[in-house]
Amino acid sequence: MAGNSFGQLFRITTFGESHGVAIGVIIDGCPAQLDLDLDFIQSELDKRKPGQSKITTQRKESDTVQILSGIFEGKSTGTPIALLIPNEDQRSKDYGHNVDVYRPSHADYVYDAKYGIRDHRGGGRSSARETAARVAAGAIAKLFLKQQGIEIFAHVTSVGTIEAPNLESNDLSALLNIREENIVRCADPATAHEMIEFIDAIRKDGDTVGGKISCVIKGCPAGLGEPVFDKLHADLGKAMLSINAVHGFEYGSGFAGSELKGSQHNDIPQPKAADSKIFKTTTNFAGGILGGISNGMDITFKVAFKPVATIMHNQQTINAAGEISEIKGKGRHDPCVVPRAVVIVEAMAALVLADQFLRNKVSVI
Repeated sequence: MAGNSFGQLFRITTFGESHGVAIGVIIDGCPAQLDLDLDFIQSELDKRKPGQSKITTQRKESDTVQILSGIFEGKSTGTPIALLIPNEDQRSKDYGHNVDVYRPSHADYVYDAKYGIRDHRGGGRSSARETAARVAAGAIAKLFLKQQGIEIFAHVTSVGTIEAPNLESNDLSALLNIREENIVRCADPATAHEMIEFIDAIRKDGDTVGGKISCVIKGCPAGLGEPVFDKLHADLGKAMLSINAVHGFEYGSGFAGSELKGSQHNDIPQPKAADSKIFKTTTNFAGGILGGISNGMDITFKVAFKPVATIMHNQQTINAAGEISEIKGKGRHDPCVVPRAVVIVEAMAALVLADQFLRNKVSVI
């Protein structure tokens, strides 16, 4: 079905379920002769895989990726690239208690309502396990974008009410090193420590908590995005809101911009330097996008994640017959999704940018 595909020219289709044999993705439209660094693709998957630390689910998956097609002598051939990630540590018995019971705030009921059948084992297709396929595809999109000088960096900026300070740095490699030195993936070490202690306390209490991820895209040329329905920020919004547990998206000044006057919010352009291909502005409330099209400034946005729906407490719910029932969470679940979701946000941003970059090639003669 079309609902399992994303993108127009750089297009992906994901497949598989949480407790099936494997998950995977087919990428169509990747340009030929792109160096496909398997080690890099695997390293991206390692950032998302479960069992990383005490504040993530303890499901043990190596997420070892297999490239089935579309590569020859280390380069893309221009034909569809198929990537497969076997499932290795399913515990379907953990879900035997909810065969006919709907878990609160999960997709159980709506899948039943839509299809008349559902896979109760970890949510089946609705599980966040599906996002591993997106990360694999996003890694290839990142390799393509790197050739164009485009870099993407995301990190955790809040957990519950704990907020990290704004970071003002153009050295993404330095921020990446700081982010990867802590298990919550926050680029501010002091805040990261506070977040980790809070998430661990939430985990021990059998509860969960949400958070926010901020993302910046550097090196994006002016001109990407379509002027009406496929605006660049609209595509980014759709991409982010398609990620499990995402409840909010804002770019540039976001909701806070609605509180400003036009005289405060306008980004004033500066004279173009002789050696520059783009105009700069004194501020960047627009988040690098004007009229749905990139303007050459940094593209900035935030993504808000709700608390994980499965908690280790008894909750009232209903069963398939509509009768009052009770359920308690079992199995292995994240107390907070944002540490593992950082690379998912980057992957979806990369897929949008790769697709829009290729689409822009047909905008002018």
